[in-house]
Amino acid sequence: METRRFGSTGMDITSIGFGSWAIGGENWSHGWGPQDDNQAIEAIECALQSGINWIDTAAVYGLGHSEELVAKALEGTTDKPYVFTKCALVWDNNRQIGNSLKRDSIRRECEASLKRLKTDTIDLYQIHWPNPEEDIEEGWGTMAELKEEGLVKHIGVSNFNVEQMKRAQGIAPVASLQPPYSMLRRGIEEEILPHCMKHDIGVIIYSPMLSGMLSGKMTRERALQLPENDWRRNNKEFQEPRLAHNLELVEHLRTIGKKHGASPGEVAIAWTLWHPGVTGAIVGGRSAEQVEGIVGAADLMLDQKEVDAIETYVASMPE
Repeated sequence: METRRFGSTGMDITSIGFGSWAIGGENWSHGWGPQDDNQAIEAIECALQSGINWIDTAAVYGLGHSEELVAKALEGTTDKPYVFTKCALVWDNNRQIGNSLKRDSIRRECEASLKRLKTDTIDLYQIHWPNPEEDIEEGWGTMAELKEEGLVKHIGVSNFNVEQMKRAQGIAPVASLQPPYSMLRRGIEEEILPHCMKHDIGVIIYSPMLSGMLSGKMTRERALQLPENDWRRNNKEFQEPRLAHNLELVEHLRTIGKKHGASPGEVAIAWTLWHPGVTGAIVGGRSAEQVEGIVGAADLMLDQKEVDAIETYVASMPE
């Protein structure tokens, strides 16, 4: 599997990484419905066996559970992948989630993540969301301290805009950005990606398949019958009228994929990797079977004609 230099970090990462949001389980506000822990661990193992060399997780995924599963899956492995995690989303005893960029809070989160991940240092530590915005400087200053102390090797941000990144850069360099990006969610193209390219900020995008909508496995019936504890149930992309248009796009991607022996989801992922400002794509998997259905995206090279066809089709879709 090809690797790409990850901004200024010195790390060479595969063009796709394993995303562990969905394996966090169902017992929290942004769960994806029922999840079998053994299948989750098998999914991680399958990703590593396929050549993927990094895992992205977060403390809030399953309220700590995702990090614990990552650690369990990596127990006994000799060739360990890079592990990236995030902070600044905290929860109380009632499992209610809030935001904090306060120094003491971030330090507590880092210590808790190190313990759950069973490691002495985190390869990349990221601020999950820039909230509260007035505390960005305090939060980023704390991240820089953690790096200086060796508790984390590199520090990055997620869901920041250009102005917020500039504020952080005034304190310490931003190694990476993690934004959402897909052919139906392209807000980062105009300002954010050019800024990252100019400043050698590595970009690992999330939701390249629009949270499974473009995977090729979603049907109208499945979308409308998602479990009550699956956050996508209330997402407009999984509801009419957008649902029907999105499923039509999937069939267009399926046609393109057939020429390459690739799934619609792999085409959707490969499309995001076409942009020179994107280092890698975070791709979730809840089972080994799901992982096997997307790893081909790393080696799928769309040609200009195929990219243009996708652009034309997406441009014709109702907003």
